Amino acid sequence: MNLLEKNLPNLQNNSDKIRTWIEEKRLINQIPIYGSVDIRDSGFKVGVVDSNHFPAGFNNVQESDIPKLSELIKSNIERTKPEVKHVHIFPESHTRNPAYVENLKTLKQILEYAEFVVTVGSQALSDFGSLDGLTEPLILDSVIIDEDVVNVRNVGIPDIVLLNNDLTDGIPVELLNQSVVPDLSMGWHTRRKSNHFRKLDELVDEFSELIGIDPWLISPLWMVSEEKCLEKPECLDKLVIDIDDLISEIQDKYDFYGIKEKPCVFVKNDRGTYGLGIITIESGLQLTQLSKRKLHKLTYGKGGAFAENFLIQEGIPTDITYDDSPAEPVAYLVDGRPASWFYRINPKKNKIGNLNSPSASFIQRKEFLSKIDGIRIDWHNIVAELSMLAMGSEEYDLP
Repeated sequence: MNLLEKNLPNLQNNSDKIRTWIEEKRLINQIPIYGSVDIRDSGFKVGVVDSNHFPAGFNNVQESDIPKLSELIKSNIERTKPEVKHVHIFPESHTRNPAYVENLKTLKQILEYAEFVVTVGSQALSDFGSLDGLTEPLILDSVIIDEDVVNVRNVGIPDIVLLNNDLTDGIPVELLNQSVVPDLSMGWHTRRKSNHFRKLDELVDEFSELIGIDPWLISPLWMVSEEKCLEKPECLDKLVIDIDDLISEIQDKYDFYGIKEKPCVFVKNDRGTYGLGIITIESGLQLTQLSKRKLHKLTYGKGGAFAENFLIQEGIPTDITYDDSPAEPVAYLVDGRPASWFYRINPKKNKIGNLNSPSASFIQRKEFLSKIDGIRIDWHNIVAELSMLAMGSEEYDLP
């Protein structure tokens, strides 16, 4: 019996206590309108390894999940902004990606199912009347800037703007005087991954004490290595030390639980990366042996943004496979609730690799579970919900 199975009674026998605790946390935190999380499950531990406040993969959700997603997004909007009738989706500017366009189409469908008037577009996309998706084009609405706010031609000023843009390049001026969700300060121009994991650790510690488990079982160890300018040898040397320190801490846990895996870490840009700027290594020495090209990959982020701080995060190997390929659960959450699940599959990676790369594909839960036994869904649900509480806590603490 693996560690997660051994500790499953702690989760199942405390279900009422857990639900009461979660509802209490929901009352004191902002609840994100939506978000997504990537989860790794090794059998001996499980944890959220990445969280996204501006999810861009709604095209991967099951059609049968649309009503639930719509119900939850309507509940969030009506609770926080009950006067809203017109929702405007503000997209990324790289919308020539057909999969992303399909994401926008699905998000629009979810909101329309919830009986909102829904428009999509931005001034940056004003030259595009439509965008090609995977199925059929998405018709964009004409957006003009009227007194520094978004105004949709023939519809008017929206009651609320729903960001589906992670703001890596900063805040467009037209959003500064608009009612916007998620909060503008949650964009990658200011947010850091480490902020999320700091909040998540607080919740994981409290939750683990509630049900009597080691917090390490449901969250990766991590640290931030700050201001590491990799072009200077002294900076690289400091990063090597930080990496080895965390690997040593992971090894101590492995020794305690009798785990025979070789520990490793992901080194990531502390800002959002779309899977860019991530390497997996087993020792600090490995970093010094990387080619200049691979070191450059580590410092590169979306839009050409270079890393200043690095998140060093425990690598959780996945023991979930699909057709002999490593797989990981992805949860899409609305109003803080796990609402739709699918699985990222990557035949070109191993069990410890970063599966979020161009060779990945996605399998919906119904199809996935028809071929796979023993997936630890109870643990996946709880770590996903904890991550959304942490995301809400991040937003709550914003100035």
